[in-house]
This record gives sequence, C-alpha cells and structure tokens, in this order.
Amino acid sequence: MAFPDIVHRAIKLTGQLTEELHGQLENLGTYGTRDLNILVRHLLYPVSVNTLFKKDLFPTNKRKIMEFHQHFQAYDEGFEHGSQIPECFLRNWSKSKRWLLAFFEKNIPDIKSYIPEKDNPMTLMQALLDIIETETSEQSPNYGLLLLWASLSNAVPIAFWTIGFVLSQPSIHKAIMESISSVFGTAGKDKIKVSEDDLKKLPLIKWCILETIRLRAPGAITRKVLKPVKILNFTVPSGDLLMLSPFWLHRNPKYFPEPELFKPERWKEANLEKYAFLDGFVAFGSGKYQCPGRWLAMLEIEMCIILLFYYYDCRLLDPLPKQRSLHLLGVQQPEGQCQIEYTRRT
Repeated sequence: MAFPDIVHRAIKLTGQLTEELHGQLENLGTYGTRDLNILVRHLLYPVSVNTLFKKDLFPTNKRKIMEFHQHFQAYDEGFEHGSQIPECFLRNWSKSKRWLLAFFEKNIPDIKSYIPEKDNPMTLMQALLDIIETETSEQSPNYGLLLLWASLSNAVPIAFWTIGFVLSQPSIHKAIMESISSVFGTAGKDKIKVSEDDLKKLPLIKWCILETIRLRAPGAITRKVLKPVKILNFTVPSGDLLMLSPFWLHRNPKYFPEPELFKPERWKEANLEKYAFLDGFVAFGSGKYQCPGRWLAMLEIEMCIILLFYYYDCRLLDPLPKQRSLHLLGVQQPEGQCQIEYTRRT
C-alpha cells in the first residue's frame, strides 16, 4: 500500500474513531478521579480494537474487560524480554500471550465476515487477512496480536504524557481549550463530529503530541547492516547490528534548542502538510522503514484529546511522574501514578 494511501485510509477513520470515543467517554459519567494511565487505557483499548478489527469486538462484560486489560498490560510490559527469551522462563507473559491468541483465534471468523457500515472501508485487520491468507491462515491470530500490540503499546503512553504535559502547563492548556471552542463552539454542549478540516484548524494539539514523542522517544532503534557501511574511520561489516538512540538524539541542542523543555511551538517549522518532521526527529525510524502506523496512532491520540477536553474540565491532582527508563524498546512509561480529576462540562 503506497504511503499517501495509508494517510488517506487513516483520515477516513475519523468518523469511526469519533463514534467509538463518544461511547467510551459516556462511560466516564459526570465526575470522577482516577489514575491518568488507567483512564487512557479505558478509552483507547476498546476504541483501537473496535476500529482496527471489528465493531463491537471489544468485550462489554465487566469481568472480560478486566481480563483483557490484565493480559494486554502483562503482554505489553514483558514484550521486550518475551520476544527474545524462551517463554518457559516467562510464565506470566506466556500465559497472557496465550489468552490473547485464543481471543483472536475465536474471533477471526467473525472479523473476516464482518461487513463495515456504509462509507466505512474494510477494517485494517480484514485487509491484513486478505493478504496473509493467500499463503496461510494458521498464523492469523498471531498477526492479530501483533497488530493489537503495535496499535496500543506506544499510543497509550504517548496519550498519557501528552495529556499530562498539557495539563501541567496552564498557558498551553488554555490555548488548546480556546482553539477547541473556536472550532466546535461552546465546549461540552453538543455531540460533535471531528473532520479532517477540523483537525487542520487545531495544529497545536498535533504539535503537543509530536513534542511529547520527542521527549519520550524509544531508547534505541536497531537495524541490521546489509552491506558494509563506513562511519568516520570505522567500517561496519554486513550482518552486524547498528543502534541509534532517538532518546538522546532528541536532546541534541543542535537540532532542538532547550531540549529538555516541552515547547510544542517548535513544530511550527515542520512541514506536516507534506508529512515531514523536524530534522533530527527519528522516533518513527527513518527512510522507507518508518513506522507504517504513525499517522493512525497520532490521529487516534488527537481525537482522544479533542473529545476529552471538549466534554470534560480536567486537572491533575498529582505532579507528573518521572519517566521509567527500564526499557530500550518503545515509549518510556511513567514511574508512578498520576491522578486526574474530570468534570463533565454543561
């Protein structure tokens, strides 16, 4: 699938994402407090599953919802080790992996036969099944689990950090609230739909997401050398591994002045209309092997922030925690909890 097609496909999902997020936000009620990470998971887990795989696929039974959360969190937390160490040494991780594979094995037939609503394209999982099942159908649950992990493992912490950074800086939060009101009217009054044109009028939210990704980028990206490559006075032979650290490159003042500060306005200089990031930004990789789901993930987080702030007044009850630097793979997770208070706007 060509790159412009991927972006166009992501944009076409705005209606589905809006509908799914409306449903999850209604479950929050009129007032509450909870850990921000848990809040984001309760919003994005069902939204991603129902959008990418099949409408209403995510469990609605309270016990099944808790099981899904428990097993995906265990799988996600142990993925870096589980992908390299025999599963017999990681019993809890292996148990959660088997639960998730069984979930997909049970639901693959329904995903394949699902007919999307009018004007909605086939789901991403349906498109993937069309490709892989020309060769084999045995691995379909594995591809389902891989798609699930790819769609949530980084989107959830990025949404957490973006909301946390915004609420920690009153001037940025105020500017975002004013921009949302200018596009959608009196906040919280009506059930809104978010279009591609609406998103173009809210660049500050996308800048905040990209600035968050810059500050919470993966520790390392690894690539295998296919042909010998010369770096300064060294020649790296084919077969060796090269590692690049987005985390440290994003803190190079040559590319990002005052690198430790959260400054979303620096992204004014990026040509996002042509899908170009700032020089030195490599969180998604580089060249033709960049993360193919980057625009869908950013769209999902944008929609989540817009609708959460439109319907609710939010404030942090705790200081934003430090990042937990335990993993090289993926976005850095928070070190501790961060309680958020949300009140429905009327």
